[in-house]
Amino acid sequence: MKKIVFATNNAHKLQELREIVGDKFQILSLNDIDCHDDIPETQPTIEGNAEQKARFIKDKYGYDCFSDDTCLEIDAFGGEPGVYSARYAGDGHDSEANMKKVLTKLEGVPMEKRTARFRTAVALILNGEFHIFDGRVEGHILTAKQGDSGFGYDPIFQPDEADGRSFAQMSADEKNAISHRGRAVKKLVQFLCK
Repeated sequence: MKKIVFATNNAHKLQELREIVGDKFQILSLNDIDCHDDIPETQPTIEGNAEQKARFIKDKYGYDCFSDDTCLEIDAFGGEPGVYSARYAGDGHDSEANMKKVLTKLEGVPMEKRTARFRTAVALILNGEFHIFDGRVEGHILTAKQGDSGFGYDPIFQPDEADGRSFAQMSADEKNAISHRGRAVKKLVQFLCK
């Protein structure tokens, strides 16, 4: 069976992908290949970061690999936080601080001007070829946190395709059906399984 590395140690993401792909590929985590490196993410775009991580694994460990990167783009901020989404309020990857910064900057802005989107890029290196898959979901930034599921900006992001709930108020299955990451991964899986 062909082995491919998913450049993550997120157990939930790994399990989900393993179930979807089935026995077509053996999906390995960074832990499985004994990778404990601080993988660089220094590119100006999420597509660049995803590619950089995948190439790092291929070059250093020799495995075919796929990697993802995600950002939140808020129209009122000209697309910020963008590629800096995880560290918008500082280098600590502090979700609470990031949400607080967004909500503070948007104070007094009416809902119709709080448009935003999540975007995910998945980079794949397979058999010497490079591929990129993308996913996006449009929505709005809420005026306060709602819900306690999910992670990152989920409590303040309300997708347009939902019924008024934030991502953090949805089950994992509900969120994955319409999410940016779910859409990008679906394209990846369709490619891998064809």
